[in-house]
Amino acid sequence: MEPLPHGANFKRTKILWELGLHIAGDPSIKYGGNRDMCISVGSGGGETFVPSLKLASGSAIMAKSVARGDVDMAFVNPSAMLTQAYRGTGIFDTPLDLRIIGNYPSFDRFVIAFRDKLGFKTLRDVIKAKYPLQFSLREDPTHSTRALVNQIFAFHGTSIAQIESWGGKVHPCGGPGDKRRLDRIVDGSLDAVFDEGISTWLRVGVANGMSPLDLEADELAHLSKLGWRHGPLKSGRFDFFPAGHTCIDFSGWPLYARASLPDKVAYDVAAAFGARHDDMPWESGTHEGIRQIGSETAATPMDVPLHPGAERWYREQGFLG
Repeated sequence: MEPLPHGANFKRTKILWELGLHIAGDPSIKYGGNRDMCISVGSGGGETFVPSLKLASGSAIMAKSVARGDVDMAFVNPSAMLTQAYRGTGIFDTPLDLRIIGNYPSFDRFVIAFRDKLGFKTLRDVIKAKYPLQFSLREDPTHSTRALVNQIFAFHGTSIAQIESWGGKVHPCGGPGDKRRLDRIVDGSLDAVFDEGISTWLRVGVANGMSPLDLEADELAHLSKLGWRHGPLKSGRFDFFPAGHTCIDFSGWPLYARASLPDKVAYDVAAAFGARHDDMPWESGTHEGIRQIGSETAATPMDVPLHPGAERWYREQGFLG
């Protein structure tokens, strides 16, 4: 870890960061509210602040803003949403010329779990029956899980609105382990849950009569074309989980930029991952060290190329072959 700079100006900068983080981190703020931050690095020595680098968190669709250069770099969760932006698939109608600066390791899976007593084996069964499904989704309509759910339903020629027209209902939640969701799983009022973050809610679901629903081969093939990886889950990682279940990969938080971003800027930010590594909040049991940030692993899927400037830094460190 390299020491932070000394001096009054850098103390003020650190104070501003902490103040902003506190405001954006207010747990009462719902998705879509003031939960995100855009950090501008630049010069405040004149009449106006002149930014040289803008980094942000936000929704997947913000990739359009990054491609335009409105924001220089942004995080997205999961990697598959950046893949869609790069390919021009899913929620993106044209390919965006984007590159990865570094990929934060996050191992996650998206699962559809149904109440066992309903007897449904596939989504086709549900749609054919026009069943009035009581299901839990994220309350943020721009959340990546909602994009995936919409893509799955669209493949079958249906939608959330159509299921609601059959008498179904979406029961919204914030995070995966939202108490509203968990209470409904336990009391039996939920038929199904569509979400990531399975370490929280799925453990409760399996203990209360719910099981993962396998997607069929044609569904998986369609989603793969859009940019979603899939594969079996090993029960050793999730001891409550049925071994071998095939689900959607929801891993990786890539920090990405437009391809035309100057190489030196990309290089410097990649180097900052190394310099500030020990101060960053890594996921326990997932992060394997700084080498992983620029490499393909189970927790850092990379279907989008590294930015040449960032790639040069990883290569100089001996992290790339």
